[in-house]
Amino acid sequence: MDSKEAASAHSGNEITCTAAVAWGPGQPFSIERIRVQPPQKLEVRIKILFTSICHTDLSAWQGENESQRVYPRILGHEASGVVESVGEGVEDIKEGDHVLTIFNGECGECTYCNNKTTNLCAKFRVDASRSVMRIDGKTRFLTQDGKPIYHFLNTSTFSEYTVIDSACVVKINPKAPLDKMTLFSCCLSTGIGAVNNIAKIHQGSTVAVFGLGPVGLAVIAGAKTRGASTIIGVDINDDKRIKGQKLGMTTFVNPRDVKTSVHEKIREMTEGGVDFSFECAGNLDVLREAFLSTHDGWGLTVLLGIHPTPRTLPLHPMELFEGRTITASVFGGVKGKTQLPLFVDQFMNMEEMKMEEFITHELPFNKIDQAFELLIHGKSLRCLLHL
Repeated sequence: MDSKEAASAHSGNEITCTAAVAWGPGQPFSIERIRVQPPQKLEVRIKILFTSICHTDLSAWQGENESQRVYPRILGHEASGVVESVGEGVEDIKEGDHVLTIFNGECGECTYCNNKTTNLCAKFRVDASRSVMRIDGKTRFLTQDGKPIYHFLNTSTFSEYTVIDSACVVKINPKAPLDKMTLFSCCLSTGIGAVNNIAKIHQGSTVAVFGLGPVGLAVIAGAKTRGASTIIGVDINDDKRIKGQKLGMTTFVNPRDVKTSVHEKIREMTEGGVDFSFECAGNLDVLREAFLSTHDGWGLTVLLGIHPTPRTLPLHPMELFEGRTITASVFGGVKGKTQLPLFVDQFMNMEEMKMEEFITHELPFNKIDQAFELLIHGKSLRCLLHL
């Protein structure tokens, strides 16, 4: 039976499959058989083939934000796969399509989606507190005895099959390598999108990137493709130097080796500061250094790191009168449904991207606990899980 015949056999029926279920903060994942309901109106059921792990998944698994603790839950948001079945009203996606999951959806109809200056959506924007499907307030995952298992970030990809609102499913070129394409579900789109859509880096720009995790490295790769002349990477881990250089970083700075402040060091190196800085660490002290590392008069800082509450921006309002500006970006300003397919086509064959550099480990799905340990100890950028 080929993939289309298998999809037709399942379409409209409940599926039993394997998933990694989080039952509580920091508890080992339970690899178990679950029941996956058929997609309802404007929903899509996907057979996940590859999924990778992001720090956002780690934070949710550890329960760092108490207001977002919902269990049992299926985490995961970076994934690629094949459409198994579609619900009523889905017209742009069909069974057998190769797709990506996106946590920041695009309905294509609301005032946000119709506004060219934002990639947010009134209904399907990223929302870590939402744990059920929008159309009926129920889950599509059940335990074997019929109890609900909750959703995560509009996606829930740590499962062999998942059900997602069609607004959060993106059809891509079937020739694109699905194993590497998981990166476009989050880190590559966030980093490169921020370079292209938010900062609009131009030929000869000077750039500083604070935090060389996957998103920071994606910023470096994107800045190189846009022709930046100077790309300074800042990280306390010296091991990030080699990765950064492979992707286009021209200078590496370890704050622990700097006698003064990092922003003073960068201003000295760049005759007054960089044109653009990117904060990718989720640390307010780092954010202030990134802000002050830009050139007065025109410097722009783009915030990409996820920051815990309740701390606020470490800036005095009068500092903005010096001409530096600061902004933030969700998913790199990329409109997922309309722009991501073109994004994939543009970058999947570009040698400068070196997407393989981001995937440092690959493991079978049942080794998900091991994959999280690698991330916790800073040994992996992206660990790709094969389902």
